[in-house]
Amino acid sequence: MASTSLPFTSVPLQFCSPNKSSSSSSAIKLSPRRVVVRPIRASVSEKPPVAAPSVAVSEPERKPTKLPLKKIPGNYGLPLVGPMKDRLDYFDGRDEFFKSKIQKYQSTVFRVNMPPGPPIAPNPKVVALLDGKSFPVLFDCSKVEKKDLFTGTYMPSLELTGGYRVLSYLDPSEPQHAKLKQLMFFLLKSSSKRVIPEFEACYTELFEQLEKELAEKGKSSFQTANDQAGFNFMARAFFDTDPRDTKLGTDAPSLISKWVLFQLGPVLTLGLPKLAEELLVHSFRLPPALIKKDYQRLYDFFYESSGFVQDEAEKLGISREEACHNLIFTTCFNSFGGMKLFFPNLVKWIGRAGVKLHTELAQEIRSEIRSNGGKVTMAAMEQMPLMKSVVYEGLRIEPPVPLQYGRAKKDILIESHDAVFEVKEGEMLFGFQPFATKDPRIFERAEEFVPDRFMGDDGEKLLKHVLWSNGPETENPTLSNKQCAGKDFVVLMSRLLVVELFRRYDSFEMEVGKTPLGASVTITSLKRASF
Repeated sequence: MASTSLPFTSVPLQFCSPNKSSSSSSAIKLSPRRVVVRPIRASVSEKPPVAAPSVAVSEPERKPTKLPLKKIPGNYGLPLVGPMKDRLDYFDGRDEFFKSKIQKYQSTVFRVNMPPGPPIAPNPKVVALLDGKSFPVLFDCSKVEKKDLFTGTYMPSLELTGGYRVLSYLDPSEPQHAKLKQLMFFLLKSSSKRVIPEFEACYTELFEQLEKELAEKGKSSFQTANDQAGFNFMARAFFDTDPRDTKLGTDAPSLISKWVLFQLGPVLTLGLPKLAEELLVHSFRLPPALIKKDYQRLYDFFYESSGFVQDEAEKLGISREEACHNLIFTTCFNSFGGMKLFFPNLVKWIGRAGVKLHTELAQEIRSEIRSNGGKVTMAAMEQMPLMKSVVYEGLRIEPPVPLQYGRAKKDILIESHDAVFEVKEGEMLFGFQPFATKDPRIFERAEEFVPDRFMGDDGEKLLKHVLWSNGPETENPTLSNKQCAGKDFVVLMSRLLVVELFRRYDSFEMEVGKTPLGASVTITSLKRASF
């Protein structure tokens, strides 16, 4: 589950289209393997955490500093004209748009308009935080409010979620937030024993499908197979129900994709002619009535499959209907969306790294599985430091939740590496996560995929700067923060993908394309396990 603030995000998802992303052209380097490694302590817990005091992760406001106090550079331009220019430039290339602003203002903190702007979002003005030091203030709920900011400066129609403001749009200060997040913790805990066996079963079907299509056509879409396997896994692990045995059948991935488009269309690039996309998608909301029947099919499946979760919801003071709409959002937008977005990206980076990494992963994974009686277990995966590091590096270099927003609750001071800036109460803060997690003043070779980056003591210290989950990797989700309820679940799923891939194959080859939500991976070769 990616963050409760956007992966198709816990799981979270904050979806936004990668446009000419710098990460797509980042180099991949294998650094010399360290001789001594210590298991990474940050791992997936079987029991999701419950209420705990909120932890402030940003820098103290009044600590002594030698950094100069500066006025935030940049401006918003003329009404309508400024937002429109920024929007057009943004969709011409998101990474280039932010890089040009940093160069222009010689600052990683500046004022800018964020899409979609008017008429969908009347106030597009934000203060952008584009480095790893300023970005974490967005996690500090004592300083920023998260109410209705999951998708940014606009909020999709409530008709798309049954008339309810679901968990991702609630601020921790709202009473319903703790109740709904507790319900998600219950869902995760109740499914813990089914996760590993159901993942193995569903992704065995995926690999069998890939092999069959490779034999018939010479190539196979990982994307298509992953979408189906991902939803089947979610339904079977969370609700002990195979959707293929219900009226929903195999239609969920296509229904979900349409539903997400109606929510995120204003901030996506769909590949349509530019004028058509501006007029049809970025300037006006798509009518929710067009997918009402599709959403009803999803609702019916979840309502019929999640009775035990609804029973728990009633104990917490949540209606069965509200619980069901939240389960749809968490499963389909956050969790499934995270798998749809991150899994192809992770396969892409591992594929590009080449045979040397593939061989090392296969050796590590198969050795530990043999040492644990031939089974994939949590204990076995804890003894796979390279595999764990590869997953963290995937989350760092291309986080599935690229955009974060928060509104200042009071006047605050925010530090970048070079200066201190004053933000006034009520101002909107925006962070572009890939720039924070590829901050060259925090990470060496920040633009490179370094598989063993997080191995050993020095690597473990860097985990606090892996921020994909609406919080640092070293922190945990609680009822009083906005960190993804399924943070550890997402890490576990990602580890399982790598394990299942390299317990079966020595290596693979692929072709990479683009989709509005990330990479499109086509498998062209699978080399079966030879040892």
